[in-house]
Amino acid sequence: MEAGSGLSDLAVALGLVLALEGAIYAAAPGFMKDMLSRVGEIPDGMLRWSGLAALVAGVALVWAVRG
Repeated sequence: MEAGSGLSDLAVALGLVLALEGAIYAAAPGFMKDMLSRVGEIPDGMLRWSGLAALVAGVALVWAVRG
């Protein structure tokens, strides 16, 4: 593993997140506005568990691909 490759991987990951987010907002801005307005109605506990599930799934995917 090269020195600094972790930072380069992080930059690529952040770039992919920004590209996907941008694509969703560009393709369906009305849908995203509607979804964002509904987030306030979701209980904190459900958002927290959904976030943790996404975190675990993301780490598992990265681990499986990079492992």
